[in-house]
Amino acid sequence: MSEPLVCAVDVGTGSARAGVLDSTGRLLGRGEHPILMNRPSADHAEHDSEDIWSAVCAAVRAALSVSGAAPESIVGIGFDATCSLVARDTGGRQLTLSSTGEARWDTIVWLDHRAIAEADECTATGHAVLDHAGGVMSPEMQAPKLMWVKRHLPESWQVAGHFFDLADFLTYRASGSLARSQCTLACKWTFLAHAEPGWQRDFFDAVGLPELPSHGGLPDRTVPVGADLGALTEAAARELGLTTSCRVAAGMIDAYAGALGVIGGFAADDDELERHMALIAGTSSCVMAMSRDRRSFAGAWGPYWGVTLPDFWMIEGGQSATGALLDHVIRWHGAGGEPDAAMHRRIGERIAVLRAEQGDGFAGRLHVLPDFHGNRSPLADPHAVGVISGLTLDSSFDSLAKLYWRTCVAIALGVRHILETLNDGGFVIDTLHVTGGHTRNPILMELYSDATGCRVVEPLGDDAVLTGSGMAAAAAAGLYPSLAQACAGMRQQGRERRPNAAAHARFDRDYRVFLEMHRQRKALERME
Repeated sequence: MSEPLVCAVDVGTGSARAGVLDSTGRLLGRGEHPILMNRPSADHAEHDSEDIWSAVCAAVRAALSVSGAAPESIVGIGFDATCSLVARDTGGRQLTLSSTGEARWDTIVWLDHRAIAEADECTATGHAVLDHAGGVMSPEMQAPKLMWVKRHLPESWQVAGHFFDLADFLTYRASGSLARSQCTLACKWTFLAHAEPGWQRDFFDAVGLPELPSHGGLPDRTVPVGADLGALTEAAARELGLTTSCRVAAGMIDAYAGALGVIGGFAADDDELERHMALIAGTSSCVMAMSRDRRSFAGAWGPYWGVTLPDFWMIEGGQSATGALLDHVIRWHGAGGEPDAAMHRRIGERIAVLRAEQGDGFAGRLHVLPDFHGNRSPLADPHAVGVISGLTLDSSFDSLAKLYWRTCVAIALGVRHILETLNDGGFVIDTLHVTGGHTRNPILMELYSDATGCRVVEPLGDDAVLTGSGMAAAAAAGLYPSLAQACAGMRQQGRERRPNAAAHARFDRDYRVFLEMHRQRKALERME
């Protein structure tokens, strides 16, 4: 019999990715397929869940082909996905969540902000569930989105049979199981995994959702990440190119899979674990830290109990737009254009030339506050806006390079702001494990170390998010006795970067400016 392998599936904002891994976590083959997004208005973003499933199947088949693995060698499959909301009617058919009324747009994307007013209403309740949401409900959570659906799409609400977090929809589609992951429900649905009962029904009453959790098929119990949900159904096995001998693992939100992939292997040593933070950085950025003790701070999501490894609390901060912000700067600037990889590379090369010519003073009077899509952490202010100080009439390509550089600096300083808040709350973080699309941006990777003063570790493997879901798959398939042992056995080594001591004073000054810009923005907004 051939060596047992696992398949990991990661569904992001723009594509589905799949990888075939061995029992040591080595990636043998990878596949990717784009997914569609519908943007009917400025704050609305929608997916088609059938399109997502088709993309997953294409990615898995591609990964199998690249790896050369036999379908029967894949003994487990794990899924992670963005925290998007999927709806099905009572007959299991696609159910529109779109203002267009088209049934295919049955998924509200995580970044959709249509429910910002409903999020404010949730915050106004002052309910205890907000203690695990940084004190402020984000429009990226599911409760405000469900409130919006009930108010604006009453026909859809009336016939809804199931509401899923996207990762749970994928495990349902793969196995037929309606079980929901502790990760998804605790992190995005206000389920308190450490409490009994987990659902706080008085909160749902307060926000006009008394039907929940029964309406929409939400169970009263969750299952831990990596639990065995059963075998692939015959239909799913056929579509994925696998066999019905493959076990399906309870899934998780994509950022949590990344965190598991890069810091889960330190769980055997509590003191060591609390020195490490995962930075999962792509379109947006998430920062994740684990601890044995319950710790929280204003502006963070969590702490959540047992949402990756059992018996650990997880806390999450983040930036709502990072890679998306750099793309926006390129589109917005007169010397920009399409923000493809070639354009990012061209800008980066010009920045390198200008920095070599101008030294530390390069673009020194230009400052950016990167909250163009609100401030998720540590301010928990979805209404926050971006600020640029120091603009001139220069519209050349060099001015775009300057703005790009200073936007990258601002993104890194935002991570520092979150990091310092975490450490003020009891952590001792000095090491960042960076994974995601930002590892392909050398400017950001330099700044994550120099602007924060932290050691930065970049996984040598291609994708730590896939590694995390592969760990869950290995646990479900019985390749390891537990998820924690799978994390230890499949942990990948990384490439280290140490901060440049000579840059310390410069970024300290930039950080003081960064904090002052936050203060001044608030002062301006208070003026009558």
